[in-house]
Amino acid sequence: MTDSQTPPPTTEDRSGPPALVLGVILVIAGALLFVGQLLDIGIDDVGWPFIIVGIGVVILILGLFVNREQGMVIGGTITTTVGLVLLYQNNSGRWESWAYAWALVGPAASGLGLALWGATTRNAADLRNGVWGLLGGLALFGIGFLFFEGVIGIGGERLPLPEWLLPAAVIAIGVVLLGRGILQRDQPDAGSAATGEG
Repeated sequence: MTDSQTPPPTTEDRSGPPALVLGVILVIAGALLFVGQLLDIGIDDVGWPFIIVGIGVVILILGLFVNREQGMVIGGTITTTVGLVLLYQNNSGRWESWAYAWALVGPAASGLGLALWGATTRNAADLRNGVWGLLGGLALFGIGFLFFEGVIGIGGERLPLPEWLLPAAVIAIGVVLLGRGILQRDQPDAGSAATGEG
């Protein structure tokens, strides 16, 4: 009988904090817009990608501290990273960098989000998988950068990099992935040995 009385308070408690945090965020956003009008600072002065960065940070904060939802945390890091890449491209005019910058948005940002989620929830598997996703994305970005900027010269000029650098980077990342694969193959065996029948 007491069990039927406990669910309603928990749903009310859940609806309270999100509304409170969202209200605070809206008040801060409105105050910033008001200050911008007073100081005559427009979106063109700040850069329109900051809007995307701000939306990503809000989603990230809501996912980490309010809704406690893994999907929102990962979505927040991806959105924030998209905004940061667009901010760089908008300021530099280097839109062609999407040829390799996608690795920062996809695997790296989602890995960072999963790692943040794992760190906050103290889930070692999510933290480990997130760190590997982040490192994998950074590795893809590095290889793409070396290839598109150093070999092809997608920005108009090839970077003056030694010719051995790209193959060496690819081999180094391959060795790390092989090592990870060997370690992962050994881990399930150890787990099954611990829980298996004797």
